Amino acid sequence: MLDDITQAVLARDEVARYLRGGNGQTEIQARERIHAYLDELRTTQRYPIYRALKHPLYPILRKIDRVEEHVDIPQRATRAGRVIYVSNHKSHLDYLVEPLVLDDNGVRPPVIAAGINLFGGPLGLLHRHVTGAIPIRRNAKDPAYLVTLKAYVGELLRRHDLLFYVEGGRSYSGELKTPKTGLIHAALQAERGDAVIVPMAVAYDLVLEDRILAHQAAKRRQRPFAREVAEMVRYAVGYQSRAFVTFGAPIALQDYDPESRRDVMALAHLTRDTIGMLYKVLPTAVVAAAIHPSITRRELESRCTAIIDTVAAGGANMGVRSGREAVDAASEPLAARGIIHIEHGDRYRVRERTVLRYYARTIEHLITGGRRSPRTH
Repeated sequence: MLDDITQAVLARDEVARYLRGGNGQTEIQARERIHAYLDELRTTQRYPIYRALKHPLYPILRKIDRVEEHVDIPQRATRAGRVIYVSNHKSHLDYLVEPLVLDDNGVRPPVIAAGINLFGGPLGLLHRHVTGAIPIRRNAKDPAYLVTLKAYVGELLRRHDLLFYVEGGRSYSGELKTPKTGLIHAALQAERGDAVIVPMAVAYDLVLEDRILAHQAAKRRQRPFAREVAEMVRYAVGYQSRAFVTFGAPIALQDYDPESRRDVMALAHLTRDTIGMLYKVLPTAVVAAAIHPSITRRELESRCTAIIDTVAAGGANMGVRSGREAVDAASEPLAARGIIHIEHGDRYRVRERTVLRYYARTIEHLITGGRRSPRTH
């Protein structure tokens, strides 16, 4: 027996065309590929169980103070119609923090699009049968997969809200990456007149896996997920951070043509740039951007003030107002994490240059004004 989403996907015109075969495939082969991908994508959200997960996850969640900004936006948007949350991606904790911010404020839960590497073992069962996450093959080129994924997301949006990450995976370098267009295109193809994108940004004083991400960026090599989880457990000792989740004004989809690549790209960049402006500017990022290998506190405060003035003038979402405040707030957590060393309370020395670069790049788009090369076509 086929569930209603599967039947609806198979009935969509773009899938029906693929099922007729061609490109060296018979109809039977095409159908087998589509059904295999549908089995992979199928997910179930059991929200009462998901809410109960707060309790066994408390040892992790108690280390993070969740701070929401403009949560009235998703509250109004969900009352008006279908909502597609599009976020940046900083940490594996995002999957916990962002949905719980919505739940804390009585907003209905979205289905989450997550990388397929997160679907192995017990975590995969949790994602597939409780949280309602769908596994995404981020770099897939198979036409059968792409047509199935977009059709599945289109049908899913008729029944659920959706949350996905515009960068695809986490940013290893810290910077806000170029937007991925696949799921945005799928959202447009759903052709829901009441659907809006609600951009959202998540920012942490300290990212739990900062060292892991920064060193993976330097070596240009991704570690196996199981090994990364083991390292995250080690870095969680003594970890404490705030997580700011900021919602932006809804972006209506009616003015964008799903058949126009230019429109899809324009919507993706608008969403990504909006998220960049929503991103909370926190003391740790400011200090990381200002610090030199060896610097006095007075000089560091002066450099932090200059950065704060620059990004504030550009309309950034400020979480710090002065160089002194930035240094006061960031010194202890960065030193406790072994990223900097403070001598006699006055001279600051860098211990983990790679990690500091990671934090500095989180606000680089604000310091440079978010400039991109002009479009030429």
